[in-house]
Amino acid sequence: MPELALSKEFLDEYGRLEKHVRRQVRETISKFREHTFAGLHLEKLQKAADPHVRTVRIDRFWRGVVLKPERGDVYCMVAVLPHDEAIKYATSRRFTVNQVLGVLEVRNEVALDRVRPALEATAQSVPDRLFDHVSDADLVRLGVDADLLPLVRLLTGEAHLQALEKVLPAVQRDALIALAGGMTVEETLAEISALLVTEEAPHRVDPGDLAAAMERTPGEIAFVSGPGELAWILEHPFAAWRIFLHPAQRKIAYRESFSGSVQVTGGAGTGKTVTALHRARHLAAGERGQILVTTFTKTLAEALAQQLDLLIGESEPRKQITVVHVDKLANEIVSEHLGRHPKIIGAGESEALWNTVATHVGLDRRPSFLQREWEQVVLAQDIRDERAYLTCRRHGRGTQLSADERRLVWQAITGFTSRLRQAGYLTHRQVDEEAARIMTATPRKPYRHVILDEAQDLHPAQWRMLRALVDPGPDDIFLVGDPHQRIYDNRVSLGSLGVAVRGRSHRLKLSYRTTQEILHWAVRLLGPDPVDSLIDEPDTLAGYHSTLHGRRPVVKEFNDRAAELDALCDQVRSWVGSGVELHAIGVATRTVQLANAVGDALRAAGIESIPLAATEVSPQSVRVGTMHRMKGLEFRCVAVVGVDDGVVPAPFAVTPKDEDAATHRQDLQRERCLLFVACTRARDALYVSHSGGASAFLGK
Repeated sequence: MPELALSKEFLDEYGRLEKHVRRQVRETISKFREHTFAGLHLEKLQKAADPHVRTVRIDRFWRGVVLKPERGDVYCMVAVLPHDEAIKYATSRRFTVNQVLGVLEVRNEVALDRVRPALEATAQSVPDRLFDHVSDADLVRLGVDADLLPLVRLLTGEAHLQALEKVLPAVQRDALIALAGGMTVEETLAEISALLVTEEAPHRVDPGDLAAAMERTPGEIAFVSGPGELAWILEHPFAAWRIFLHPAQRKIAYRESFSGSVQVTGGAGTGKTVTALHRARHLAAGERGQILVTTFTKTLAEALAQQLDLLIGESEPRKQITVVHVDKLANEIVSEHLGRHPKIIGAGESEALWNTVATHVGLDRRPSFLQREWEQVVLAQDIRDERAYLTCRRHGRGTQLSADERRLVWQAITGFTSRLRQAGYLTHRQVDEEAARIMTATPRKPYRHVILDEAQDLHPAQWRMLRALVDPGPDDIFLVGDPHQRIYDNRVSLGSLGVAVRGRSHRLKLSYRTTQEILHWAVRLLGPDPVDSLIDEPDTLAGYHSTLHGRRPVVKEFNDRAAELDALCDQVRSWVGSGVELHAIGVATRTVQLANAVGDALRAAGIESIPLAATEVSPQSVRVGTMHRMKGLEFRCVAVVGVDDGVVPAPFAVTPKDEDAATHRQDLQRERCLLFVACTRARDALYVSHSGGASAFLGK
C-alpha cells in the first residue's frame, strides 16, 4: 500500500496559492485515497540531479515535485510551483541522507556547481581558509559528506558561508555556522545532536534508504495517516505547522515521562506553544488523568482550545483536557466555595480607594506606587502581618522605605483591603490568592497535570493556585515561556513557589515562525539590559535564529495620523494583491483608541476588519487590536502602527524616574518587550509606521 508524505516546504507554498489552484492540487493529491497516487503519470526528468525526483501535472501552468525513494512505496510531495520553476527545482535538487543523524537532506546541486569557480578563484589568492583549524575527520564527524568537503575547504570567510546558506543541506549548514561562530567540534556535535528525534543517533545509517531518513525528519516531513488527516492538513495549511514538530521539540513533547516539573523557554516563534500542545496530546493519549491547559488571558486560552481541537479533534483524549485562563479558573474555584461570584473592583474605583487610604494615614505616595507595593511585595510573598512586611526584601522595588514609611504603607494596605472587604469587593489578585488557599486545603486535587503557556506573565498568587491544583510528582507542571516577552509587571522565582525545574529546563533556539531579517531587526528593540528568568538568573537569546529568509522590515514615517492610516490601507491592499488572505494579516497598536481608528480607516477603505479579541475569526477580515492582544497569535503579515515618540513607550505605563528609578527601568523594558512581541507575530512581512517623531525604541 503506498504511503503519502508532505513536506513543510510544500505546505508553505500551498498556503500561498490562490483558491482555484489549491482546489486542483487537492484533486491531484486526493487520488491517494483510492491508492492511485502512483498512477498520476509521475514524470522522470532528463539531466535531473537526483534520479528519485519526479514531477506531476496539476494543470497547464502548475506542477508538483515528488520524491519517490527506490525503497518503500512512499511518495512525498515536496513542492508545488509554476511549470518552469518546478522543472528548475526538480532538476537542481538532490536528496541525501545525513551520515551522522540519518535525517533527510536536500541541496541545490546546480547552485553549488555555479558558485564553485568563484570560490576556487578567491581561495587561490587567500592563504587562510575558514575551516583550516578543523580536520577532515572532524568535519565528517559533524555530518559534512564527501561531496561537499572539497567545497567547504574553499571557503575563506563567513560571508561566503552566508551566501551558501540557502543551498547547503540544513544540518551540515548549521554545523558549519557553529564552527565559524567559534564553537569547538565537541560543542558543535552536541548542538546538532539536539536535532535528533531519538535520544541517540542511529547505530548505522544506510545512505540509500531515503524513506527511513524521511521518517527521522518529522520537522520537515509529515506522513499522512489517511484521507481524514489529509483533508484536515489541506484545509488548514496555515495551521499545519503543528504537524511538523522539530526534533528538539518532539523529544520534549513526546518523552514518556519527566520526574517532575519541566520548563521550556525560547524566543518568539521557536515553537514553545506547539510543544506544550503536543505534550498535552501525549499525556491525554496515555490516559494519565485530567489535564489543565492554561494561560493568562481569555484570548490566548481560546486560541489554545482551538489549536487543540485541530490537533486532537473530537476524541476521548480531548475530553481529558480542560482549557481555561487562570483568572477564570480562580473565579470558578472561589465562586464554588462562596456559593456566589466574587465582585471585582474596577481600575478607577481601585485608584480612588488607594488615594483615600493614603490621605487617611498621611502617606504622600501615588496610587500606582501603593498598588505595585501591594501586588509585587505583599501579595507576591504572601505577607500577612506588619512584622513580616517590615523585614521582607522588596526585590525589584527601587524606592527605599524607612521603617516608619513601611509602617505607613502597611497601614494604607490594610486600610485598602479592609474597605474592599466592607464593600464586598475583591481584586483579581485577591481572587487568585483565595483560590490558592482553597485548593491548598483540598486533599483531592482536580488535575493530575498542569500545562501552562506564557508562564513569564503570571503573578506569584496565580502560581500558588496552579501549584495547589496538582500534587507534586512526575509530569505535574509543564510550563513554557520567554522572559523577553514579559508584558505584565510580574516577576517570580519558581523555586520559592514549589516548582522545581532545575535539571529539567530546555531552551529552544530556532524560530520557525518568522524570517531572520525580522528577528534580527526585532531583537534590537529589546535594548541592552539583561532580562530576569524564572529561576533567579539572567535569561539570554544567545543562539536564537531562523533559517528562513525574506525581506527586511519596512519602517515608514508620516507627517500626520491620517496619512499614516491611508498608507496602512494601501499596504493591506498590496499584501492582498500578492495573494495574502485577509485573515492572515494582523495590525497592532499601543492603545485601544488607535486600534479603533485603524478599524474605522480600513472599513472606510472597503477592507473588513475585526478585533483581535473576537471569538470567531472571519476569513474575509483583517484582525486589529492592541499589542497586548497580539500575544500568542501569528500572521503572515503584520503592521504595527503609531510607534510614535510619546506613544511608545506609553507614558501612562511608565513610572517617573524620580519616583522609583528601578521600577522606571522595569517599565521601559516591559514596553520594549511589548513592541518586540507585536513585531515577532509576523511570519513573512513586517511593516512599522509612525507619525511625527519615531519612538526611541526604533533607534532613530
